[in-house]
Amino acid sequence: MQQSSAVVLPAVMSSWRGLGLWNFYFITKLVLLWYGQLNFHALENLAFAAFLLFPLPPQWLHRLRHVLAIPLGVALYYYDSWLPPFNRLLANSAQVSQFSADYMLELAGRFINPTWLAVGLILLVGYLFVSQWLRVTSFTVATLVLVLVVGNTQLFVPRQGVVPVLMSTAASSAPVAGDAAPVVIDDAFLNTALDDFYASQGQQVTQFPGALAADAVPVDVLMLNICSLAWDDLEESGMRQHPLWAKMDILFDDFNSAATYSGPAVLRLLRASCGQASNADLYRPGAKQCFLFENLKQLGYTDGLLLNHTGRFDNMLGLLRDGGRLQAEASPFGELRPALTGFDGSPIYRDRDVLTQWWQQRLSSGSPREALFYNSITLHDGNRRLDKVTGKAVSADYKVSLGQVLDDLDSFIEHLQASAKPVLLVIVAEHGAALRGDLMQVKGMREIPSPTVTHIPAGVKLINAKAQLSQRPLHIQAPSSYQALSELIARLVDGEAYRTADFDLLGVTRDLPQLDMVVAENEGSVMVRLHNEHYLRMENQGWMPYPQR
Repeated sequence: MQQSSAVVLPAVMSSWRGLGLWNFYFITKLVLLWYGQLNFHALENLAFAAFLLFPLPPQWLHRLRHVLAIPLGVALYYYDSWLPPFNRLLANSAQVSQFSADYMLELAGRFINPTWLAVGLILLVGYLFVSQWLRVTSFTVATLVLVLVVGNTQLFVPRQGVVPVLMSTAASSAPVAGDAAPVVIDDAFLNTALDDFYASQGQQVTQFPGALAADAVPVDVLMLNICSLAWDDLEESGMRQHPLWAKMDILFDDFNSAATYSGPAVLRLLRASCGQASNADLYRPGAKQCFLFENLKQLGYTDGLLLNHTGRFDNMLGLLRDGGRLQAEASPFGELRPALTGFDGSPIYRDRDVLTQWWQQRLSSGSPREALFYNSITLHDGNRRLDKVTGKAVSADYKVSLGQVLDDLDSFIEHLQASAKPVLLVIVAEHGAALRGDLMQVKGMREIPSPTVTHIPAGVKLINAKAQLSQRPLHIQAPSSYQALSELIARLVDGEAYRTADFDLLGVTRDLPQLDMVVAENEGSVMVRLHNEHYLRMENQGWMPYPQR
């Protein structure tokens, strides 16, 4: 009689235990995906579920798997989030280490959403209740398989690669062969459009005058660079209609900061005399004619540097000198008292006090022409002020600080006008504060160069000019960036607007450099605006439509 051989498979197959509480883990992800709050990776999640489900007969081995699965599950949740890749956090670890404990606690609190905590509690109770009668694991696995097969496109937006969209070349802002042939906006098209954009921008240079006339009116150029200020922040704070903007003679309606961090934003401004460079090229040697203050030096200007902070964080002073070729020593604060402390505990001084003190010194100096670069971080995230009642340092309210900054700049303009000295004043933000955040990043984070952060105010005022100027700003509606400011300075620096009443300001603003495609970039992420749609590429992966709120 033949004996049957032992079969191991049935014994193993009898050890299926289901996902248990891991069902709740996947359910929360699926709900977040449904509402467009997650960058869900279906294959990786299904593989994680398979790891949890694989039958392991020994009870101790099954429990060990759950312990090992916890860090894996946390890492996968982070990978599925819209948060920047973890290697980006490690790259910024040196800067993060300088944050104060209070600021770190404040940042951590922004990741806690009371609404989603309530939803999570409801889902947990619902799961515990339903699991008494139903094998929830079957539904969970079936849904994961469905998402993998159907794709995220049916639930939210594609994770990688852009949905092919046909449009005519007339509607596209990127060059394509043929006059009417339809094009497909996919990864290849966007990559080519981006390369063409940078190639075209690399050919653009502002032509400054070779020299100024001996009898040219000496005009000071004051460049006020304000950190953490975007049109979206002004709208959120209810200050889009602040009187300061109505006082501008020229106002850019569609100005692109092209960056969301202070370092690259400042470099782009100081290298404004050439077209927009890629983020990587900002940190490579540039041609001398690209540097705005170098061009002004050639015309006899003395450069000046003024900050309302120490400039030590992230080596801002070194960046200005080495990357922006601004060699002037920062003006001292003298007897001024700090109004705030930064997120790293360093002192921050009030804009009005710093600017008016410098102006008094400027009026007594012998330089006929001075070009000043001023940088303010009054609005920077994490700033703190002393509470007048308790004497403790508390988080500086953005809206209060914003009102003070705008009022200080408004007051400084009146101060300049009272001096009767010709001044070409340029106000341009660095980047926004991301007050509202969006689907892909929490408020205050600026890793992704989203339009709410890069669409910034920029204006020019001709102070004490003799030209007959309108009582309302002349609006530049074309997509613009820093080279447009450089071009305006080059056209106004001869002082003719300060000499004659019939100066044609409208003519000066004609044919300013404009962007054929709006591009903003940080290390690891690129955002482009094409045909009024925004597309994002992160870590050199595929492009995806940027989800709007």
